[in-house]
Amino acid sequence: MNILDFQQGITNKLRERKKLLVAFSGGLDSSVLLHALVQLRQQHSLEIRAIHIHHGLSRFADSWVKHCQLICDTLKVPLKVVHVDVNSGGQGLEAAARIARYQAIAAYLLSGELLLTAQHQDDQCETLLLALKRGSGPAGLSGMAEEMPFRQNMLLRPLLDISRSRLEAYALQHQLTWIEDESNQDDRFDRNFLRLRILPELSERWPHFASAATRSAALCAEQESLLDELLRDALDSLTDVNRSLDIEGLTSMSEVKRYALLRRWIADFGVQMPARDQLQRVWNEVVLSREDAEPQLTLGAWVFRRFRQRLYLLLQTVPLTDTVLFWQPPDDLILPDNLGCLKVDTQGRGIRQPRRGETVTVRFFAQGKIRIVGRDHSRQIKKIWQELGIPPWQRTRTPLIYYADTLIAAPGVFVTRDAIAEDNEAEWQIKWQKLE
Repeated sequence: MNILDFQQGITNKLRERKKLLVAFSGGLDSSVLLHALVQLRQQHSLEIRAIHIHHGLSRFADSWVKHCQLICDTLKVPLKVVHVDVNSGGQGLEAAARIARYQAIAAYLLSGELLLTAQHQDDQCETLLLALKRGSGPAGLSGMAEEMPFRQNMLLRPLLDISRSRLEAYALQHQLTWIEDESNQDDRFDRNFLRLRILPELSERWPHFASAATRSAALCAEQESLLDELLRDALDSLTDVNRSLDIEGLTSMSEVKRYALLRRWIADFGVQMPARDQLQRVWNEVVLSREDAEPQLTLGAWVFRRFRQRLYLLLQTVPLTDTVLFWQPPDDLILPDNLGCLKVDTQGRGIRQPRRGETVTVRFFAQGKIRIVGRDHSRQIKKIWQELGIPPWQRTRTPLIYYADTLIAAPGVFVTRDAIAEDNEAEWQIKWQKLE
C-alpha cells in the first residue's frame, strides 16, 4: 500500500489538532494507528498518549498489558492502563464491555484532547449489517460517524475508510506485532459471526461489498445530517432549560415528524437510540397515560417520565428515601449520589440555628402535614410539592433539614414555620450547592 497516502489521509483528518489520546488494545487496528501517528509526530508536533483498558475477560489480559507497555515504550508513547469491571446487566457482554471501556476513557481524557479509535471499513460494514438485523432506520444505518462529540471533547475514527486488508499490509510492511484476541474466533457473538462466516462469502461474490456498504452508510448519515439541520429550530422551540420536551407541541404534529423529533431529542443526551417499538411505548405508555398518573418507562440506564405536559429523560438514580445523614454545621455536608453539598453561611438570615439538644440531620423523604412560611394553614407535603411544581422524582432527591424529628427546611425550596427564630435566636442560611 502507499504509505504516504495512508499517512496523509490521517493528517488531513486531524485538521491541525495536536493533543491526541489513542485507544490502544494492542490488536492489529490500533497498532497500525498508533504506529502511523508516531511516524507523523515530529513533523506535525503531535502530543500522543495511549490508553489500554484491562477488562479482565480473557486469561491473557495481563500479558496483553505487558505487550502494550512494550510497544508504547519502544515508540516512546506514555501509556495508561485502566482496569474495569464488566457487568452485563442484561444488555450483553459486548455492549457492557464497550460501555465500561468508554467510561474509563472519558475519565482519563484531558481537556482539548482528541480521542482516536481504530475502527476500520470492515467494522463499519459489520455495523451496517447489524443495524439491518435490528430493523434500524436511517440513523442506525448511518453506522459509525468518522468524527463525533465525546463528552466535552471529540472522537475521531481516522481509519473508517480503510479496509482491514490494507491495515494488515501496512503492519507487515513495518514488521509490527499485535495481539490476536481469542474471543474474536467465537462466532456466538453477532459481530464475530458476521466477520467469520458472512462477510467472507459476500466479499468473495462481490469484492467491493464492504466499501459499497460504507458508502451507503455515509449517504444515510448525510440524510440524517440534513434532517438534523431542518428540524433543529423545531426541537429548540419544544425544549426548555431543563431539557424537557413540550408534549402539546408534539401532539399537534404528524407521527413521522413527531418520532423524528423524539429521536433527535434522545440523541442529544448521548443515549443509545431506542427501536421503533420502544419509541411507540414512550409515546403510548408515558405521554398518553391518564392525566393523574406518574408514568415512567425504563430503557437501560435511562428513564422517560412525564410531568405537567412535559417529557423528561433522566438517568436512573439511587433510592434515598431511607437515607439519614447526621450533620454538624457549620461544616459542609457532602450529599450522596452526586447531589452536591450543603453549606452554611453563618452571617446569613433564613432559619434559626438548632436549639440545645436538637440533632441536625438531612433526609430525603417526608410525609404528613407541614406548614411552610407564606401559607396560613398546614397542608400535606405531597400537596406542597405539587403546588411548588417539584417533579415527583426530585422530591426524594431534595435534601430536607431536620432538627431532631422536626422538618425545618428544604434549601432553596421552602422553609417551615418551625424554622422561624424567636427571642433574638441566632440564624443562619443553608445553601444547597448542586453539581453542574
